[in-house]
Amino acid sequence: MLGIENFPEYEVPGARKVQFYPYESNGGSVVAIAGDDFAVIGADTRLSSGYSIHTRTQNKLFRLSDKTVLASTGCWCDTLALTSLVKVRMQMYKDQHQKSMSTPAVAQMLSILMYNRRFFPYYVSNVLAGLDQSGKGVVYSYDPIGHCEMTTYRAGGSAGPLLQPVLDNQIGMKNMINVNPEPVSMEKAVSIIKDTFISATERDIYTGDSVIINIITKDGIKEETLQLRKD
Repeated sequence: MLGIENFPEYEVPGARKVQFYPYESNGGSVVAIAGDDFAVIGADTRLSSGYSIHTRTQNKLFRLSDKTVLASTGCWCDTLALTSLVKVRMQMYKDQHQKSMSTPAVAQMLSILMYNRRFFPYYVSNVLAGLDQSGKGVVYSYDPIGHCEMTTYRAGGSAGPLLQPVLDNQIGMKNMINVNPEPVSMEKAVSIIKDTFISATERDIYTGDSVIINIITKDGIKEETLQLRKD
C-alpha cells in the first residue's frame, strides 16, 4: 500500500501524523464442553492490558437465560457493548413473545449482530453454551465477523491455541490409538476444563488468578470457582 512517503510533493511542513488504533486486547480465555444433557463453560477472571493487570476478579460469563451462557473475552469495552445489546434484544423478544429465547435462537441472533458490524467488528472472542429445545448440550463458536459453528467443545481467547489441542485429544480422542469415543460425563467435562486452565495459566500471562465454571442442566445453572496462579 502506498503511503505519503511515496509522494513527497504532497507533504505539509509541520504536519503531525497521528496513529489511530481503537482496539485493545484485555486477554482472557474461555472453554466450553457439551454433553448429552448438560453444557459446561468456563472463563478466567484476569483482566489485563500489556503487562498491567486491571483486575483479578472479573467474571467473563454472561448468563443470558437459565439455559444459555455466553463467554466473551478480548477488548472489554467491546465485550460490554455486545453483551448489553444481546440482553436488550433478548428482553425485546421475551416482551413480544412471552417466552425466553432458545439457545439456538440466541446463537443465530449473536451471529447476525456481529455480522452487522463486519466493517468495524467487535474485537471479542465469543463461545456460547447451553441446552437446545430437546435438552441436549450445544456449544457455538464465532469468528470476529459472526461466522457461527456448532460443536461439542471449543476453546477461545488468548490461550485458545494452547487449550484447543488438549480438548481435541481428551474429548475428540484425536491422535489416540485403540480408543473408542464415548460420551463425556459431566464430572469429566468439569475436570478437563479445570486441567486445561491450569496448564494454560503456566504458559499464558493473560490467563490466570481464577476460573469460574458454569454447569448448565435442565435444573438450572450451577457455578464453581477454581483458584489459579496469580503471577
